[in-house]
Amino acid sequence: MEPEAEEAEETTLESEMFVKTVCDKQEVKSEEPIWQPWQVFEEPIMELQRKNITEKEGQKKSAEDNKNEEGSETKNEMVNKVAEEMKCAENLSNMATDANDSSGDPTNEPISSNSHTNPPKTNESDIEHSRKLSKTPSFGKTVRFLEIEAVEERDSSVDSLFPDFEIEEWTTTSFEELFLADDWKDIADDRLLRKKVLQASPENVLTPAWGQEVTLKMQGVLEDRTVVEKDCKLVFIIGEGDVNQALEECVISMTKGEIALLLADSQYTYGHLGREPDIPAWAPLLYQLQLLDFREKPNPLSLPIPDRIRIGSQKRERGNFYFQREEYSMAAQAYCMALDMLTTRTYDSQSCVAEEEEEEVNDHRVKCLNNLAAAQLKLGQFDEALHTSRDVLFLDPQNVKALFRKGKLLSDRGEYEEAMETLKKALKLEPSTKAIHAELSKLVKRQAGESETQSWQAKPAQNIAPSLTPPPKKKPFGISWKFLLGALVVALGSLVTSVVLTARN
Repeated sequence: MEPEAEEAEETTLESEMFVKTVCDKQEVKSEEPIWQPWQVFEEPIMELQRKNITEKEGQKKSAEDNKNEEGSETKNEMVNKVAEEMKCAENLSNMATDANDSSGDPTNEPISSNSHTNPPKTNESDIEHSRKLSKTPSFGKTVRFLEIEAVEERDSSVDSLFPDFEIEEWTTTSFEELFLADDWKDIADDRLLRKKVLQASPENVLTPAWGQEVTLKMQGVLEDRTVVEKDCKLVFIIGEGDVNQALEECVISMTKGEIALLLADSQYTYGHLGREPDIPAWAPLLYQLQLLDFREKPNPLSLPIPDRIRIGSQKRERGNFYFQREEYSMAAQAYCMALDMLTTRTYDSQSCVAEEEEEEVNDHRVKCLNNLAAAQLKLGQFDEALHTSRDVLFLDPQNVKALFRKGKLLSDRGEYEEAMETLKKALKLEPSTKAIHAELSKLVKRQAGESETQSWQAKPAQNIAPSLTPPPKKKPFGISWKFLLGALVVALGSLVTSVVLTARN
């Protein structure tokens, strides 16, 4: 188990489950305005009941004539088809009942199983129409700070949120023409983020500022007008990364009640990665927006504990979204904001909550801290990651991931004794984890190498065995320059003496 893989799994698992669950519910709701269960199966069911009465005599005659094996097999197959149709109808009716909280279901009437009718046929035009209106839900990928009841009221139908503003620019005009249009206002200097006001607010109306909480009605489409984002009450805080940069930049230029079109290049939305499975890479988006309200950011100390947990979890899921995209700085920022929300303190700095609530808050804090440590490691902030891992162990001393990270970081810093103790504790909790075994063996090698280096440097020279002492080097044989100089002086002296004596004679 490599630590990187473990970290990625931790940060992505819960967010994927959240998005998958929400998408499943959204698909059920999105089909209700198009095909209701009783609209699809009411006519075939009535036809089945009529044929049960009119074809009784024909069935008796056919039963006498078709006593062979082929006839019986055909009959069984038709019975199975009818049973499958009824089962499918009941399932769809139950799904519609769960989604709309309705009690009545016209498809619960009994149908005899000996009717011989074919399943209802669907026209190709109906299939194409349903595909054209289908959309991929994405409200689970943005942060919502409303109450639970209000969150369940989100609009997931295929109908437009702005039926009075179905203008050509929203429906058919190409994005290239909109980027070059003269009647659009540039929000950014690079002309890649543009806005057009459809309905202005009254004069002298204030605009929101960074750090405030806003409520926005929005729907977004790709260039082929596929709906990829839609929410009738999207609540987020400007500047905290709860939504993409395009929405944050645009909303601070809007006034309360204003309705506008927003055209955003991919670098202001989802960039080169896109957003699976609905938004491809480098895809610009066209939004239709209305600023419903804005207010100051709520203080976490003024919120009840369940609201703090819900908002903190949403912040952590947003951090997981950034972590999957390898945007580790944004992920770390989201985790820190989640930790600020996950507190049990009050205005007087006292904790006066029940033990169960405090344990639940601590569990969410442990998840955020572990994810924050993983992001800090990706950013190379090793001291901060070590401090965060110690915070995890303060809340949960048996947390294996925090023990492993702490032991590894201490080993890299050269604090071998504490690292060995920490890794042994992690190994005792999870003996089958290969990553802990590998880090322990690496730590043992580091300790052995350092001890050998220290012992070799501490040995005195006289303790070395004589047999290992290298023999003295012999001087190379040759005539010394001093000897040559002396001989030269003697020769010159004798020459001068002979010359003087000769001169005297």
